[in-house]
This record gives sequence, structure tokens and C-alpha cells, in this order.
Amino acid sequence: MGAAIRSLRQFRFAALGIIVLTVIIRLPSLLHPQPIDSEAMYSVVANEIVDGGRPYIDAVERKPPLLFWTYAAVFKVAGEFNWKVLHIVALVWTLCAMAGLYVIGRELFDCKTGLIAALFYGIFQPWLTWKNLSFDGEMIMNLPIIWAWAIAFRRSSSQLRPELFAAGVLLSAAFLLKQPAAIAAVPLGIYLLLPSYWGSRGLTRTNSIIQAAMLTAGFFLALGLVTIVLWKQGILHDAFYWTIADHDVPHVFWQKGMVNTLRFVAACLPLVIAAIVACRDKDEIWAGRTPERRALFGLLIASAIGAAAGARFYPHYYVQLVPPLALLAAPYYARLWSGTIRPPQWLLRPAVTYSWLGLTVIVFSIEHWRGLAPRRVPSEAGRYLSTRSSPDDRIFIWGQTPEIYLHARRRPACRYITTFPLTGYVFGGPIPGFDTRSRILPGAWAILEQDFAKHPPTYIVDVQPDAKSAHYPVKDFPILAKLLAERYEPVAHTAEGVIYRMR
Repeated sequence: MGAAIRSLRQFRFAALGIIVLTVIIRLPSLLHPQPIDSEAMYSVVANEIVDGGRPYIDAVERKPPLLFWTYAAVFKVAGEFNWKVLHIVALVWTLCAMAGLYVIGRELFDCKTGLIAALFYGIFQPWLTWKNLSFDGEMIMNLPIIWAWAIAFRRSSSQLRPELFAAGVLLSAAFLLKQPAAIAAVPLGIYLLLPSYWGSRGLTRTNSIIQAAMLTAGFFLALGLVTIVLWKQGILHDAFYWTIADHDVPHVFWQKGMVNTLRFVAACLPLVIAAIVACRDKDEIWAGRTPERRALFGLLIASAIGAAAGARFYPHYYVQLVPPLALLAAPYYARLWSGTIRPPQWLLRPAVTYSWLGLTVIVFSIEHWRGLAPRRVPSEAGRYLSTRSSPDDRIFIWGQTPEIYLHARRRPACRYITTFPLTGYVFGGPIPGFDTRSRILPGAWAILEQDFAKHPPTYIVDVQPDAKSAHYPVKDFPILAKLLAERYEPVAHTAEGVIYRMR
């Protein structure tokens, strides 16, 4: 009895320590008074929803609707522009994902393995760059994916396993938060059909097929319900276009891909090494868990495909690789740190790995604090507009800088909160010698004029005023150039660009 109480106390102490460490890791974001990276464009759309607008119609962004609805729910409760609450939600979201990883590790192995998996996610999810601290799509979609897999890995005596319907709903929710999440359903469906899966659980092939059908039914029912909601709102066609159809790959950024992949591997090397070793020593560590090991490697491969699918290789794309890596690495470290196995090299000795993880936390934290420090103050253009315009004034930003809308606390005059439909801008960066004007959305400029007629912008900010260095100078777009010349006058030159006011 005394040993059980002592073990429970040790567990609670370890869990509390992991939670405190996660709070410390995310402290730079918790204390940051501004939106972080992509939070800006999500928040502009969400605020339009809170103010009675609709996504894809009143504010265009290419993410699925559930992401915007999630942001809108936060702002509806906490108030618009409440960044501290948004970042607290991001912390809670992270802790819930860690809880899901703990459940999986405990189900497959033991409590210690689950705690280590949660620890790894808390450390490596915001890997290296400050941008990964944001409440971003990849981080958000990880939560329902993790819990869907936790449900699927659960030991059950049922032959039908109706809880797999809920797992399908969660996977659908993940897809409706960020498109690459859909691929995480593939290895899970295959897992349910593996002969080793139904053989290890005393099922028949028919039982396995029924369970896979249960998962599929949950996925498509949730998707169907959201489709009906979008249809009722009159935005189904626009939602399909912006989330699915408008995602071609005009250029593969190979150099960026190689650099960021090497950075990710170097930053998460403890996970990568342990996953490789666990794969090599599968008969010892994963004995009796072959279908789960195969499923997790399938998830890792699927996540890598999802990260590379956009061909842009942004650092936050790699966040979806962290859950499978953490789960593959955790059982190896659980045995290594308990002395059950001996490390093959000095690099994996417990004392060395403890120091390595501690140094990783320190390096990540330094990068996070250093990256966010110069971004604590609103932009100069945003401050100018917030003090010289009224709350009812609309503004328009010519460029890919939606945070100015938030710094100014003014609503956009056009649905194109970033101007890629008007310029053909390729996400990922400029492509030398490639004229993106061929990619301008047909009818986009007519829509701009319609939106301006509905609510004319009192101010227009040109964030690319230098015609020599700008990728999209106003002079190359006659409709906007004529509008500025005839109806607006420059009133301020800020660090972000030139501000024009309606005459």
C-alpha cells in the first residue's frame, strides 16, 4: 500500500513538473501582447465572423472553416484583440494534446512512457523558431489527431468498437482545421485492417472491416454536417474553392525544403535517433505491439507527406511530425532512463540525454524570446491608423501584412485581407523570373471595386512603395493606381509603407 502511494506521488510530481516546464517553454507567447505570425490573418477573418460576416465572402483566407470558427469562439467569449487569452488557449490546447500522447503511451506501454511522450511534445512542438509558438493550424489539428489515435489504440473487448465513430469525427475535425490532417486518417484506417491487428485482438476480418467502416462513417458524417452548415450560410462554393481548389503547386522550393528539413532534424535529433533505434530494436521494445508500431511509422510517413505537400516547407509545417516521433521515441527513453537497457553510444547515456534536453529547452527559449522581443509593439502604420481614424472607418492594405488591420483595430474594406488573389502572389517566396500576374484570380479586381463601393476605404496602406524593389508596385495595377491618383493623397510615410487618405 505504501509503495502504491509513493508511486502515485511520484507520478503526480512528474506530471506537475511537465506541466510547469510546458508553461515556461510557452512563456514568451503568454507574455506577448500581439498576434504571433499567422495568428494575424486567422484573427482578421475571425473578427469579421464575430462582427456578423462570413468567411470566404467577407474575409478571404485559404484555411478550412473550423479553424476560423475556433478563433471566432475565442474572441466571442474573450473579446476581439485579446491576444493573451488566445495564447492561454494555445497553452491549454498544447496540454490537452500532451494528455492524449500520455494516454497512448500508457495504453501501449506504461505511465512512464506516456509521461515521456507528453514531455517530448511539450519540448519539441515549438521547435526552434518563435513562429511555432503561434496558435497555428498544424498545432491545432494535432489535438484531434492525437485523441483519434488514442481512441483507436485503446484496448477493447467489443467487436464493433463504436468509439471508432468518435475517432472518425475527430479526424474529420482535424481536416476541417487544416487540410493536411486528412492524411492522418489513412494509416489509422489501414491499421484497423491489418491482419496483425485483428489477430492480436481475437477479431475476424469481418470485425476489422466493420470497425474501419465505423471510423469512415464518423469522418464523413462530420464532414457532411459542416457541408450543410456552409451551404446554409451560402458559402459552400467559396469554401470549397479557397480550401481545396486554390492550392496548386506552381513551384517547389527545394532549397528551402532541404534547409528547413535539416534544421528540424538537428533540432529534434533526440527524437529522430530514438525513433531509428526503436525501429531497429523492434523485437525487444515493440514485442507484441507490431500493428501499433507499423501504424505509428505510417503516421510519421503520412505526416511527412503532409508537411511536403504544399512544396513551401514552412517551419510550422513540420509540427505535425512531432506526435509520431514522440510516441516512437518515448518507449526507448523510458527503458534507457530506467536502466532496463544500456545505451549503444555515449551520446545516449542518461546523463548526456538529460543535459541535451535541458540545453534544447534553453536554446529554444532564447530563440523564442529573441524573436518575439522586437514584435511587442504594434506597427507604426497600425498606430497611425488607430489614432487618426474612427472605429467605423474601413482600411485596405496593399500587401501580405494583415496584422496592420489588427494593430489599427479597423475592419478591412475588401474581402482580400492579403492581396494574393489580386497579384498572383505565390506562397513560399518570390520566384526569380516568374511573372505571377498570370495567376491573378479572374474577376478579383471587379470584386475589389464592388467591395470598395460597398464600404470605401478611408485609408489605404501601400506596404511596397518603392517601385524599384517592390514585387508588386501599385503602378503595375491600373485600377488601384488610378484610384489612388484620383481619390487619395499620401498623408504619412511609416516603416511599413505609405499611408493614403481619401480626399
